[in-house]
Amino acid sequence: MTVKNDKNIIIFEGINTLSVSLSLDCGQAFRWSEKEYGIWHGVAFGKAVDISQEEDKLILKGNFSEDDERIWADYFDLGRDYFSICEKLKSDPHLKVAIEAYPGIRILRQESWEALCSFIISQNNNIPRIKGIVERLCTHFGEDLRNGDFTFPSAEKLALLTVEDLAPIRSGFRAKYIIDAAQKVANGEVNLQKLSSCDIDEAREELIKIKGVGAKVAECTLLYGCGRVDAFPVDVWVRRIMSEMYPDGLPDCTKTVEGIAQQYLFHWRRNVE
Repeated sequence: MTVKNDKNIIIFEGINTLSVSLSLDCGQAFRWSEKEYGIWHGVAFGKAVDISQEEDKLILKGNFSEDDERIWADYFDLGRDYFSICEKLKSDPHLKVAIEAYPGIRILRQESWEALCSFIISQNNNIPRIKGIVERLCTHFGEDLRNGDFTFPSAEKLALLTVEDLAPIRSGFRAKYIIDAAQKVANGEVNLQKLSSCDIDEAREELIKIKGVGAKVAECTLLYGCGRVDAFPVDVWVRRIMSEMYPDGLPDCTKTVEGIAQQYLFHWRRNVE
């Protein structure tokens, strides 16, 4: 892989096993929308970005600094050998079908606070509604980047609010959980920084200190916000998958990359109904 960076554009070249459209729109992130000509627009790491793909090139346009190259390489998990992982996963017949139907899905490494807050919002919700609530949260409480873009509000900012203050985002019962999460993260009771490196069971225990955070939200936070590809979120779709295809548990080929296997199975299963 080679990289070009001239502040306004970053190009990663020589990438395999990546579909930008599938990765940004398979239910793991909620701030991306497809514009014309296959360009995806969104806000991450406090910056508005346009992302596109041309064969083995990943092209990002925005107002970048020198360090942003590393941030975006991590975001798309470019340091991980997805080709080899997918070849291994395809030894299982169900995963083979899922991967061949939707090739190129990668696990996005989002900011841990954004992932935690977004998946609290996701509880008992569908993707269009989740996106709407997240957008209203950012519009009302994020920093204005102009042109209709806003940053994701920090835990410190949301910790100063009340449930009543969140009424405009129309998040329902989730508002009290958002506030509790923000307060516990802001005051250090929940340490998001250590979740990517500590024992995964310890990380789970750290997250469920937050009101309203159960196993699914904790696993989603670890997978999509901490790079823990051994995390395995179970929602209604994955529960069906396990019941129908893996009643005795996941196959051995998924060990240490259960989260990657889950994302392929999840996206495939909910699109074959």
